[in-house]
Parts: sequence; structure tokens; C-alpha cells
Amino acid sequence: MNAVAKSPLPRMLADKPEADARRQRTDGAEARQRLLLAALRLFAENGFSKTSTRDIAQTAGLNVASIKYYFGDKAGLYRAAFTESMGTDCTAWKSTMLTAPTLREGLRLFYMDFLEPLRESETAQLVIRLHFREVLEPTGMWQEEIDRSIRPAHDDLVTLLLRYLQEAEADDEIHRLAFSIAGMGMQIYLNHDIMQALRPSLLAVDAELDRWISQLALYAEAMVQAVVAQRRSEDGTQRDEINNQ
Repeated sequence: MNAVAKSPLPRMLADKPEADARRQRTDGAEARQRLLLAALRLFAENGFSKTSTRDIAQTAGLNVASIKYYFGDKAGLYRAAFTESMGTDCTAWKSTMLTAPTLREGLRLFYMDFLEPLRESETAQLVIRLHFREVLEPTGMWQEEIDRSIRPAHDDLVTLLLRYLQEAEADDEIHRLAFSIAGMGMQIYLNHDIMQALRPSLLAVDAELDRWISQLALYAEAMVQAVVAQRRSEDGTQRDEINNQ
């Protein structure tokens, strides 16, 4: 008796729902990202109160209902634009930064994470504008951002400095040093447009960002060494004063 060949049709029919599901997930992720980028641009340009969900949906090429589906409401979309557009998982770089063999390497890893969003230049600039607008027209997100990412990053940098300075506890001067080191990185964001106008070669390619990262680590290391020398000098002066009493 001749065997009857099995038709591939049942398998094809079984595979079709799985393929459709994958396509829907891909389309959904793309739609969500389009809404996120459209919201980031409009919120950065116009602020929260002057941006409507209709404007965002129209810019993204989607319907207003998609905002409710992916983000719940306008406030949820604003929160996502504020926190997701530049957010990174800091677990890996934090562990390597805090166990780096040298201070400069630890600082390099700090700046590498700090400046990585600039590789997506336009998005980074929109996020900076949105953050400035949030300071001027607060919705409550800025305090959340401080607690979510700024404070932990500052604490990690202070921990790195304490290890190098061989101090058990951070005083105001160590916090001042940490803010100054972070401030040098922030200037790359704040002066991005000015550098683009005055010296565009400093931002021309990814290699230039790598150069910024290595040089900022060098500058920051010099700042730390200056503080070390200052503290030693002050300790010596205090000992001399005690001995002369």
C-alpha cells in the first residue's frame, strides 16, 4: 500500500498565527517608539501643557487611541519620554567603574556612560531641552529623575573618589569635587550647539566622542590629584599649628 504524502498545509497553518504574533509585536514596538520620539520632540519644543495628544499622534502617524494603549494617558507618555529616551541600565558599568584598576579608568567608565547618549545626537539634545523645560515648567518629573538616576550616579562617583582618597566618609569638599567632575561632562551637552558652530570637528565622528571621554578622564584625574595635594597641605598645616601651640 502506497504511503500518502503528508501535506505541509497543516504545519503552515499552525505557523501562521505565530508569525502574525511576531509581526504584531514588532509593529507594536515600532508604533510605541514612534509615539515616544514624537512626544519627546513636541514636549521639548512646546512643553507639557501646550502639547496635545492629538498633535503627538498626528506627528507619529498614529491614532490618539494608541497613546492610551501604550502609555495610559498623556502624563504616562510624558514620563516615558522623560525617563526612557536617555535611560540606561547602569548595573554593568557601575560594577566595572567601582572596581577599575586605576582612578583614570574608573573616571573614563563614568564619562563613557555619561556621554553615551550623544552618539544619538539629536535625541540627546531633545532630552536636554526637555529637562531644561521641566526645570522651568515643573510637572514633578525632575525630582523623580534626581532620585532615579542622578543621585545614584553621584553616589557612585563619590564612592570612587573615597576609594582613591582613602577616606571613610565624604565631606563637602569631596561632594564638591564630584559635582565638578560631573559638570565637565554636562558641559558637552550644554555647549553642544556652540561647539557645533565654533569647532564642529570636535563632534564630527564617534571617534571624537571617544576622545572627549578619555580627555575628560584625564582632566578629572588632575582635579582629584589637586584635591589630594590640597588636603595633604592642609593636614600638614594643621599639624604644624598643633605642634606650635
